[in-house]
Amino acid sequence: MEVNGYTIEPGADLSAAFLSGANLTGANLRGANLRDANLRKANLTDAKLTDAFLAEADLAEADLAEADLAGADLAEAGLAEADLTGANLTGANLWSTSLMAADLSEADLRDANLQGANMWEANLTGANLTGADLSGALVSASRATGANLQGANLTGVTMWEPKDEDTDGVFDDDWEDDDDWEDDDEWPDEPADLPWEE
Repeated sequence: MEVNGYTIEPGADLSAAFLSGANLTGANLRGANLRDANLRKANLTDAKLTDAFLAEADLAEADLAEADLAGADLAEAGLAEADLTGANLTGANLWSTSLMAADLSEADLRDANLQGANMWEANLTGANLTGADLSGALVSASRATGANLQGANLTGVTMWEPKDEDTDGVFDDDWEDDDDWEDDDEWPDEPADLPWEE
């Protein structure tokens, strides 16, 4: 199988490959090297990515629903707004990965490494995080309803929640009137600069 001139096969060397927007539905990329690859908005639904190397890859807004990423290395990858519903991420390395506003509902994250991961506004509804390491991670509490955290390492986790949210966990438009913001802080340009309260 060839896409954009790249051979898509198990163990393929696709480091720094440009596959933005590519249709890789059901692709078999087990053990492939996709380090620093551009997979922004790619369709990887049902893709086989077990033990693949995806460190620093750009997967923002990619569709990874039901994808098999067991044992994959996604350290420092960009997965902002990616669709990972029902994905298999057991034992995956997601160290310092950006999962901002990603959809991880019903995803299997057992024994995954999520140390320092940024899951601000990520949807973890019904996700299985049994035995996962979330130390130092940032999680939006309102979007973790029904998540299984049995045996998970939550050392230093920041469970951030605005004081006033609606039933879906969306930020209230009147957050600027919240008297609890320290020193009358204003909403920053980047989420990393938010005035988190431990």
